[in-house]
Amino acid sequence: MLDLLSDILTRLSVKGTLYFRTSFTAPWGVEVPAFENVARFHFAHRGNCIIRLTETGETVKVAQGDLVIIPHGVGHSLYCHTTLPENVMKLDRVLEESGYTGEGVLVHGGPDEEHEAQLICGHFSFAPGSRHLIIERLPSFVHIQNYGEDAGTWMEATLRVIGNEAGVARLGGDLIALKMSEAIFAQAIRAHIEKQASDDTALSGFADPHLSRALTAFHKDPAKNWSVESLARVAGLSRTGFAQLFARKMTVTPMQYLTSWRMQIARQGLAERNLNVSDVAELTGYASESAFSRVFKKEVGLTPAAFRSVH
Repeated sequence: MLDLLSDILTRLSVKGTLYFRTSFTAPWGVEVPAFENVARFHFAHRGNCIIRLTETGETVKVAQGDLVIIPHGVGHSLYCHTTLPENVMKLDRVLEESGYTGEGVLVHGGPDEEHEAQLICGHFSFAPGSRHLIIERLPSFVHIQNYGEDAGTWMEATLRVIGNEAGVARLGGDLIALKMSEAIFAQAIRAHIEKQASDDTALSGFADPHLSRALTAFHKDPAKNWSVESLARVAGLSRTGFAQLFARKMTVTPMQYLTSWRMQIARQGLAERNLNVSDVAELTGYASESAFSRVFKKEVGLTPAAFRSVH
């Protein structure tokens, strides 16, 4: 049975895509445009750089071995310490001037080869309309320093393999790097959640041992006739204590969370698996097609049939 995070990312249809491996030499700067339904990532395989979010002006200094995930697909710039933010070039122009065709290494920048930045850049896409608290409530960027060391020896080895495989002309190299990048995304979110120990963070509920037991049980069997009482029993808390803790740490009620996730399962069933409405109603635990349809339209804004037609 899939664990909690694996189930969530699988239902959201997370798929990795590698843009390129870079060889940027100072001075250099690249502006990456915004894009919907994606999370961007940049791993500093060698060297360092600065990342600046276009809308907010937030900046993060990225050292060798660091991983930065920009979970909401916002526009941002990457540049070296000798380049001013206003002097970065748009990605399309960089690609055009470098003659990059999508294969090999993207080479860009000035003559200072001693300060080369080798980055592995890409994104993780989500199915249109995908929703979950874990993704929605991630901060504007997640910066994990010394990522390979923090994640453990297996991740250090994974990162080394990606660095060696991405963009090289070896059989299967791009596919190997791509699938490993998807594992990195899951591990990075897990590491971020596990560090959310305080009550004022929107993701602290997933790290809470009581709530995580209840959430795991629900995700394993979302069609079960769950109630606040039955979830509280799994969590090992009283009904009132569980409901209050859940609302405080998750900022939604237990039943709001259950309904939202069941509708995500319904979206996937209708759009990706082409199930009929009655099958999706059964899959999400509704006794009748009409009851399911009423909830789906309230949550999604379309009837199940209209949603399937659109997607």
